[in-house]
Amino acid sequence: MADRRDTWQKTLQRASLKAFDLSERTARRGWRSQRRRVTRWQSQLFLILQIAVAGGVAWWIAHELVGHDAPFLATVAAIVCLGFSFGQRVSRIVEISVGVAIGVFLGQVFIQFFGTGVWQIMLAIAVAMSVAIWLGQRTLMATQAGLQAAAVMTVLPGVDAGFDRWLDAVIGCAVALVFALFAPTSPVQKPRIIAAQVLHEATGTLRTMADAVGANDINGARIGLRRARASEEELSRLLEASEEGMAVVRTSPFLRNRRRELSEISDLTVPLDRFCRNMRVLARRSWVSLARKEIVPAAYLELIADLAQVVAECSSELFAGRVPTAKIPDIVAIGERSAQVPIYPRLSPTVILAQIRSMLIDLIELCGVPYTEAREMIPSVR
Repeated sequence: MADRRDTWQKTLQRASLKAFDLSERTARRGWRSQRRRVTRWQSQLFLILQIAVAGGVAWWIAHELVGHDAPFLATVAAIVCLGFSFGQRVSRIVEISVGVAIGVFLGQVFIQFFGTGVWQIMLAIAVAMSVAIWLGQRTLMATQAGLQAAAVMTVLPGVDAGFDRWLDAVIGCAVALVFALFAPTSPVQKPRIIAAQVLHEATGTLRTMADAVGANDINGARIGLRRARASEEELSRLLEASEEGMAVVRTSPFLRNRRRELSEISDLTVPLDRFCRNMRVLARRSWVSLARKEIVPAAYLELIADLAQVVAECSSELFAGRVPTAKIPDIVAIGERSAQVPIYPRLSPTVILAQIRSMLIDLIELCGVPYTEAREMIPSVR
């Protein structure tokens, strides 16, 4: 009886510990999730405030200055034109203006000649969207044309109402255009920061792989491989940020002087993408070498460690707002050492050495050197 009681007590104690551990992990995940949400909100706060103010200003102009009773389309146009992205704002403004004009005009034509009804509404929507597609094949333009044709024939089927709606849309688009000119410098700085973060993460990945292979730790190599594969998502963010930043400097006259700076950072996208691809191959081959029990020479691991160090220094240069041209001699020095190490007649060590050398070329190109010159700066294997 006492043994059974002890067993029940131990079982209850283990269950309590598991429940406490589970609740603690859940709380930590919940806290991390809330921090991510707050960070996401902070990153979009300027856009939220800009869109809110633009929507209010557009409504005030259309209502107070122009005299429209319910100029909701002015607010809607301002919100849609600005959107949650700094890129393609001007194109959105043009699409909405043209789409609303097409829809209002064709809606008024159908009211005058055919009246309103089921088949008239369907035909007006189809014709308005077809004309918009024929003019520019823009989704937003076609959608606005269909919406405004339907609204003119159903919600406001008066002669003057259609023109008022178009004028409201023009007011909203004009306000959005003014607000679009006043963009912060964050879209210009964001690509550089993301590129620096990619290199910083690559530093950790390379060091993880070197330590794992040196310690014959296959689990550590698997973690490094997972980190290397995660770089693809960051590169997608870098591409989007570069495109958005270029759209901002093209649109805003106040940021035209940052175009060269952003162009230099945008030029890093291609070599950085190749660098990360080669790093993924290096990580996968390092993991395979451990799985197949192939020995990777210590000289190769030293090259990976040196490569990680120079990548970290390049990342620091980008964080400081500079293209890491000052690190080219250090990169070339590692390339010269890689040309002097012995080549082993096994697949994994050979692939690892080849990837190290390829990544050195990518780094030199990332420093602003053309590919052909960067390749010549790394000497051939002796």
